[in-house]
Amino acid sequence: MTFPLPDSVDALKDMIGREITALRTAVRRHAERPRGASAANKLASPVQSFSGLPASPETGGAVPCLCGVHEPGGSGFCSVLAAVPASAMLLEPIQDDTGAVLDFRIVAGNRVRSADWLEAPDQQVGQRFLEARPGAASSGLLAALVDVVDTGKPLDGLVVDYTEQRLGRIHRAPLLYSAARCGVQVLATWQPVQTRAELLTIDAQFLASMGWGHWDLLSGKVTWSEGLGRIFHADVRMPWTLEQLCDALLPDDLPALAEFLSSVLAGEEPAWTRIRFLVLGEVRTLDLLGRPVTGTDGRTWAVNLVARDLTPQIRSRRRLAETERESDRLRRQSEAERRVADALREALLPTHSEALAAVGLTVAASYRPAEPDAAVGGDWYKCRLLPDGRVLVAIGDASGHGLDAVARMAQQRHAMAGLAQTGASAGEITTWLNELVCSDPAGQTATVVVGHLDEEKVLHWADAGHPAPLLLRGGGVEPLTTDRRGPLLGALPGYAYETASTRLLPGDLLVLYTDGMVERRGEDVTEGIERLAWAVAAAPRDPQGLIDSLLADPEFTGHEDDACVLAIRVV
Repeated sequence: MTFPLPDSVDALKDMIGREITALRTAVRRHAERPRGASAANKLASPVQSFSGLPASPETGGAVPCLCGVHEPGGSGFCSVLAAVPASAMLLEPIQDDTGAVLDFRIVAGNRVRSADWLEAPDQQVGQRFLEARPGAASSGLLAALVDVVDTGKPLDGLVVDYTEQRLGRIHRAPLLYSAARCGVQVLATWQPVQTRAELLTIDAQFLASMGWGHWDLLSGKVTWSEGLGRIFHADVRMPWTLEQLCDALLPDDLPALAEFLSSVLAGEEPAWTRIRFLVLGEVRTLDLLGRPVTGTDGRTWAVNLVARDLTPQIRSRRRLAETERESDRLRRQSEAERRVADALREALLPTHSEALAAVGLTVAASYRPAEPDAAVGGDWYKCRLLPDGRVLVAIGDASGHGLDAVARMAQQRHAMAGLAQTGASAGEITTWLNELVCSDPAGQTATVVVGHLDEEKVLHWADAGHPAPLLLRGGGVEPLTTDRRGPLLGALPGYAYETASTRLLPGDLLVLYTDGMVERRGEDVTEGIERLAWAVAAAPRDPQGLIDSLLADPEFTGHEDDACVLAIRVV
């Protein structure tokens, strides 16, 4: 290259224009006929050159015609059919008394077959056209050929969906026809619109998101494959020039494209780059491979480009990166929530003090959140010695999961612990808790069992929609019964909960639990309570052994809700 790399799209287009102009000027100068050259040296066209063929002894010096129909001394035009790369026929009109063309007779043909089920034209010489090509009438081909005879205007690129029935089978082939009048006769040529190899190539371009183009710098003709047209959303019949490609370029990629085109135009190969184009408002990223087509003089007279569209892969990678970022954000959020939950668990669900043992109680508890990544949820319990000598026993379940449920759980548990300091009864504490939950703007509900064990080991308790505690006495297990069970907390503002009393005996084991231990999807809750009662009856009689036995039982693992168990044994 003799010019520096351009720094703008207009400068890049100017560079391309200068290179093309210089190329055409040089080639035109080289192709000019030297002065004094004889006009006789001027090449004649293939048709005109037959007038100079040597005389044939068999025809008395006249030029023979290969069709076998023309008289010696004719133009010999049909003799060139063998050199036509497409299927070709010379047709002679068959007219009625009024001069209207009814059909054609096949005068000559070459050996090129346009489809494997169609006979070669030279095998049909002498036949009528509609006899050899019965689908010509219905496809409109016959009418088009008749129009060539009547008007003298050539037929240029008529796509004919040619259909024909042969030996009981229907065949179809899209054919591209051209025809022109040759004296009183018509020369017709045709070829497949797309060969099988071309169709497979189009499929391959689609699957690989590829395409290619050819830019003839001398003639200005541009040819695109179907794949390249799909990439740029352009009609392959109106492909873009190199200058139009520059117009779709993203400004940041100007240096890369300028260096790439400069290398190709300078004859360097292969040249490769990655370029982004703006196509119908969407950024498309392409890998471009360029190869110059050079003449014997070493000049680049055409450019071949192969493009692979990376846009789908880049879009997928971008979505994957966004997903990874979102997953990382959620992971960090989950870790933060877990740290908060761990701290809350230590604060809200502490180990049991020696003070309980001093009043003749052995206590054990277990809490299992439904969400494996959570440390605590909406379930809670409380078991502690109060200043007045009573033992506060409570278990509850704030609806929901996650930190919202944890916040409600903490609020209800702390409120209950504070109210217990007043010396109020279990029913009064539960009534006050209900007012607290009813005033919550979130509108959530909760369940709770609140009780006190006095020095006589009598349990005074109130129930707000919670499963009743189980009592293991002797060899039997039964839920505590009461006719004073109230509704869920938050359901009925102003409801007054009542206190029930149950005397515990030495050796009794009281089991309080949340519904996560007994509720199963599609099953009545009473069945779950019965199952838990059987498991408690078969378990060891000490609280920790009982809880360990329950947690080892597959019937009580893998629960769908938070599960909490509090076991209290009277010594």
